[in-house]
Amino acid sequence: MTDDERVATDNDITATYHETEAERVLAFEGNGKTAAVAQNLEGYAMLKVRPTTDGDELERYYGFDMALDHVGELLDVAPHELPVPDAATDMGM
Repeated sequence: MTDDERVATDNDITATYHETEAERVLAFEGNGKTAAVAQNLEGYAMLKVRPTTDGDELERYYGFDMALDHVGELLDVAPHELPVPDAATDMGM
């Protein structure tokens, strides 16, 4: 996977996708704030929204669009303004 597939920037927000030993993580940074969406590595569990990549879970969602709505609230932007790298477009159930 290339960096172009893992990183997207738009509307002064940067989204970065990476994988840990246990999770797929999509981290957002913009407006001086951060948020993250995490899912198990197999990609079939609910999405967890966190204030940071390793922060405590704030809420769980089945759908990626609902998780992005929450991230938009955390970053003070409309969800449709959030960039999503190609590598993360299949997150959610």
